[in-house]
Amino acid sequence: MNDLRFVEYSPLYLDNARHTYNYFIEKTTVSFDLEPYMPEQMTSLMMPLNDLYRTYVILSNGDYAGFVLITQHKKKPAFNVTGEVTIYLEPNQTGKGIGRPSLEFIEQVARELNFHSLIATICSENEGSIRMFTKLGYEKVAHYKEVGYKFERWLDIVVYQKVLKTE
Repeated sequence: MNDLRFVEYSPLYLDNARHTYNYFIEKTTVSFDLEPYMPEQMTSLMMPLNDLYRTYVILSNGDYAGFVLITQHKKKPAFNVTGEVTIYLEPNQTGKGIGRPSLEFIEQVARELNFHSLIATICSENEGSIRMFTKLGYEKVAHYKEVGYKFERWLDIVVYQKVLKTE
């Protein structure tokens, strides 16, 4: 069983997070980025734009396992009630039951920050993420066909949404 902890992101984890993200850039269609991130690009991804958003490092049994974040969904102020949720796990940490509690954790953070809904944008090939989001009550609300091109093929994205039950 994993002893999971979530700590607010700090630059101490920059190299770990960059390693994780660059793996998914270089080896998978999980990220639609095409070139590995440099440290300054990764800093921009990890640092919240303002106090509405959060980034957490996932620690499993005390070791870095990945990161989870809520970012801006759209730039117009009326969208500030909706966040985009993203989870990246170290490749050797996938399939170990870390994703679900990480998503549940960030949902609780979103509730505390008074978000009304969360959006997850996922490559349609990423069946594991789709299963996890679906099991946690996210509904498929969009399917965009052939919107990305990577590894010599066209890629679709699907969007899943969950309206949060706020107390």
